[in-house]
Amino acid sequence: MSSITSLELAHLFIKNILSKHGLPSRIVSDRGSLSFSSFWTNLYHQLKISRHLSTSYHPETDGQTERLNQILEKYPWMYVSYHQDDWNTWLPLAEFAYNDSDHSSTKQSPFFTVYRGDPDFDSVKITQDTPAVNLSTKIQSAQQEVKRELEVSISRFKRYADKSRASPPVFNPSDMVWLSSKNIKSTRPTKKLFERWLGPFPILKKVSTHAYSLKLPSQSKSIHPVSHISLLEPVKTSTTPNRHQGPPPTIIIEEEEEWEVSQILDSKLKRGKL
Repeated sequence: MSSITSLELAHLFIKNILSKHGLPSRIVSDRGSLSFSSFWTNLYHQLKISRHLSTSYHPETDGQTERLNQILEKYPWMYVSYHQDDWNTWLPLAEFAYNDSDHSSTKQSPFFTVYRGDPDFDSVKITQDTPAVNLSTKIQSAQQEVKRELEVSISRFKRYADKSRASPPVFNPSDMVWLSSKNIKSTRPTKKLFERWLGPFPILKKVSTHAYSLKLPSQSKSIHPVSHISLLEPVKTSTTPNRHQGPPPTIIIEEEEEWEVSQILDSKLKRGKL
């Protein structure tokens, strides 16, 4: 949804959350304008809901949602046709398969957590050959495939998360770091020519084990000062006095090196594109 007001979001909250599950004790959200609106701030207070805010582009406080989004992105392709024009028809079944699968954190399915029991779906027996039965067979086959894929995906993402979060580097106040431009919006015509690393910027303080607050220039109001550690690179000190220390080295993308652009000498538009 491209735009929504605080009141419209509240109605969606009542329709999809409150009416079905009651009031949550806390809500984890990003640092968008809706989260800080006076309407929602007052609503949190009146309903006694604790608000937890995530850091920019890598919500450590919302790690489960981050991993969940990655897993759910794999679901639709198990259902959709070759032409990918029926995904919205099968999306509710993908949701059902996820909610009917055991999760590593709770050791039970979301259905069991909420309703203290799992839906009776696996016991259905297919005995005839009709269009309705063919649909039921496809549903059951997809359910089993999704459950298997969920187990593999959770295991894979857990290994990746454990590896990436092991022994994070430690920064101290005044340490200089480069900030990745990966998630920063730019008004320039093309993202490919935008600097991959910005800065360097000094560390102001440590917000958590995986997040730091940076001292940014006054003109960088569009950049949130708190960033996840995965978006930061330390500035390596040079043994040569007054030597300029550049950003991190090139990286290999699809077996090809990429470099930073030091200067653009000329450009032109073709069919409205740079």
